[in-house]
Amino acid sequence: MTERSEEVAARLGAVRRRIEVAGEEAGRDEPVGLVVVTKYFPVEDVRILADLGVTDVGENRHQEAQEKAAECADLALRWHFIGGLQSNKAAAVAGYADVVESVDRAKLVSGLQRGAEARGARVDVLLQVSLDPPGSEGRSGADADDLSALAARVGQCAGLRLEGLMAVAPLGADPDAAFERLAGIRAAFLAEHPRATELSAGMSSDLEAAIRHGATRVRVGSAVLGPRPPAL
Repeated sequence: MTERSEEVAARLGAVRRRIEVAGEEAGRDEPVGLVVVTKYFPVEDVRILADLGVTDVGENRHQEAQEKAAECADLALRWHFIGGLQSNKAAAVAGYADVVESVDRAKLVSGLQRGAEARGARVDVLLQVSLDPPGSEGRSGADADDLSALAARVGQCAGLRLEGLMAVAPLGADPDAAFERLAGIRAAFLAEHPRATELSAGMSSDLEAAIRHGATRVRVGSAVLGPRPPAL
């Protein structure tokens, strides 16, 4: 095993233990999933992760994600697109992403459907709900009141499957308070969509808080791979 492989293996083991402990403390019966975010990290790191048993990797930028997915087509990986998505890139993203976690407006849905059809595959979709106060700078995600209509739009597309919700705790906010609010939003959403059980929330710094409040999947980059390198 190379020095880099050993480093990643140690970091990954520590994160997996954090997730396990958080799940036990929250009284969870089912394991919490891990998506390792590989933004700006090289393809070699993706291959190391696959060798270590990671099955789900996440990317924020379309071009980088598309190139990595192509270069790693021989690996049994599930690719998650987790970044902000432009409507004119939606079809292309659905050409390689198995999961799109950042659907926050209806305008994206038709493009994702076209891409899924062209690929001949089903794409899982998470609706990104905003936990930021209205009017916040850089705010992303749909308002909670808009989730029902957005879910209905996804449900009209045979190439898409509504998997659940995704959210990010606001910068500088108490993650416990943010994820507690998310849990309430999710409860109302599940009442309408009982099969959309996934909740993607929590990152390197706040995954324990997310798991306490019901996250079924966390998205972790730096805690597994170390400080993020400069943009590729």
